[in-house]
Amino acid sequence: MPVLTDKTVLMDSEGIRRALTRISHEIVEKNKGVENLVIVGIRTRGVPIAERIAAAIGRIEGKRPPVGVLDITLYRDDLSTLSYQPIVHPTQLPVDITGKTIVLVDDVLYTGRTIRAALDALIDMGRPKTIQLAVLIDRGHRELPIRADFVGKNVPTSSKEVVSVQLSATDKAEKVVIREFRDE
Repeated sequence: MPVLTDKTVLMDSEGIRRALTRISHEIVEKNKGVENLVIVGIRTRGVPIAERIAAAIGRIEGKRPPVGVLDITLYRDDLSTLSYQPIVHPTQLPVDITGKTIVLVDDVLYTGRTIRAALDALIDMGRPKTIQLAVLIDRGHRELPIRADFVGKNVPTSSKEVVSVQLSATDKAEKVVIREFRDE
């Protein structure tokens, strides 16, 4: 029976901190400040990453942008394969997103399908001026024409590997690892 085993540690807690600090600076630079900026994290691990980015931007600019939480469960194209009765969590946007610059945040960018679902969900809630994408890890293997504006680390992977982001807010560790399926 195949099991997942840790293969390589890509980032430790300090590496994650540095990557998110750099992404935060890039967001401020690209947007020439934080005016009309809203950071929106995709559940689950995109949310604590979004909070960290907003906090870092607050330290840089002296003003912290609002942070929203986006649940994409009902927008997924694989919903029927996930569960007979999926668990839907609330989406919480602190402001009307119409006319705002949204920075959508997720932990890992892989096929692009999660981001497509998130874009659909956001558009249902308003008409942002622009939507930008920030991810901690971009592992390639896109199935849709989606790319991130801000990337912590590009990591080429095989389809047999899994990139696991572990954060203290959701897990008991603070690291990014590549895991691989192995027969036991």
